[in-house]
Amino acid sequence: MATTSAPVAAPLALDLVIFGGVGDLSVRKLLPALYMAHLHGNLSLQTRIHALGRQDWDRTAFLAFIEEKVPGFIEPKAFTEAGWQGFVERLNFVSVDATQAADFDALGRALQAGSDRVYYLATAPSLFTAICAHLAGAGLIDSHSRVVLEKPLGHDLASAQRINDEVGQYFQEQQIFRIDHYLGKETVQNLMVLRFGNTIFEPLWRSPYIKSVQITVAESVGVGSRAGFYDGTGAMRDMIQNHLLQLLCIVAMEPPVSLDADAVRDEKLKVLRSLRPMTVADVARDTVRGQYSAGAANGDAALGYLQEDNIPPGSSTETFVALKAHINNWRWANVPIFLRTGKRMAERRSEIVIEFADLPFTIFQDSPRQSVNRLMIRLQPEEHVQLQMMAKEPGSGMRLRPVHLNLDLESAFSERRAEAYERLLMDVIKGRLTHFMRRDELEAAWTWVDPILEGWKLLNERPKAYTAGSWGPAASSALMARESGAWVEES
Repeated sequence: MATTSAPVAAPLALDLVIFGGVGDLSVRKLLPALYMAHLHGNLSLQTRIHALGRQDWDRTAFLAFIEEKVPGFIEPKAFTEAGWQGFVERLNFVSVDATQAADFDALGRALQAGSDRVYYLATAPSLFTAICAHLAGAGLIDSHSRVVLEKPLGHDLASAQRINDEVGQYFQEQQIFRIDHYLGKETVQNLMVLRFGNTIFEPLWRSPYIKSVQITVAESVGVGSRAGFYDGTGAMRDMIQNHLLQLLCIVAMEPPVSLDADAVRDEKLKVLRSLRPMTVADVARDTVRGQYSAGAANGDAALGYLQEDNIPPGSSTETFVALKAHINNWRWANVPIFLRTGKRMAERRSEIVIEFADLPFTIFQDSPRQSVNRLMIRLQPEEHVQLQMMAKEPGSGMRLRPVHLNLDLESAFSERRAEAYERLLMDVIKGRLTHFMRRDELEAAWTWVDPILEGWKLLNERPKAYTAGSWGPAASSALMARESGAWVEES
């Protein structure tokens, strides 16, 4: 008897809508990432990309703008004329003022009937509520819709709660994707495998076998065109509250029961809630604020922060933060955790350094070197993992020298490595929430950060000056020295 196979369901149409679609983030990150997804066949034929902006453009004017701006942010070897032309066919422009409800009718007419919708809010957070309200008013939200919220989500805990409450009127929590592009980096996701896919580190991944943890996100650039935004934000809100705390969560979390989104995020939440709150005295002792002064970067003269365009005279906004944190649980008791970020630093570098405990006793009396074991996880500019161990120098005697066991992720795998935004955008399209912040995570991070910001306000001290092109104020080195340690580049 003949059998008939079940009909294959056609792929659902998808409309990906970018508010702020001609802004810096869209041009530099989102559209290049979507081009790569298109080039490698990861977007269905029914996927359409709608860039929204207030410009009075038709599609031809928009495409002329895109042709000029976007290809420069695509890796040259990945750019092909055929690939680009196919990608451009997916693009549309809709002139929308996010504050005007009437403009959303034009958006509704541009969307495909019955499509799934992803709304990416690459705008100031002050527009989030209006956008969501107008989408709902135009009947453009249903149970299959998703919304992506860019950082910073709020200025403090109260404002973050307000944004969450207001967006939550229109989208359920499982429809909200709070994006942090650091969680899309291959090496960050590999850290989960390093910890939970191998047995060799887990017995040592705790006090007293770990002496300290360093997490650094250093930028060599200044504030540039973001000066207006940055001066009202500062390094603590721009970097520590989100990027660095998320990296800390992955380093410090307990093994989740699965890779289910809530199982992973439950464990990250426990880390954030275990961070020891800081008093004003703690803030004075264990934090360092800095602001770059004139110097050199990449061989060229660099202005100081106060000389940058659109920075108010006498601004006390910090461009550098170093701080010591503690996690109050059994695994991390008495292990200092150092977080550091800054602009106009000596080089662009993001890394996690796990420094293991000192030897209780050494038999190698002839060696002047202290035995230091470190696991160094580099996130950018290159991605690799190094394990620093001690080995004997060639020759007579027993003199020790540090050597590195290297895992170069770029040479170890032949497969293409997607950039962070491409990977996370594909997660949004597929509805995977694991690498996005849940509401309680965001609010727990602000709960820890707010007292530090308030402490700085009460102390009323100007940020310490550091020369552009350096590794920050000398006080950050002193912060480490009090724990008999040093930042990795100083050791």
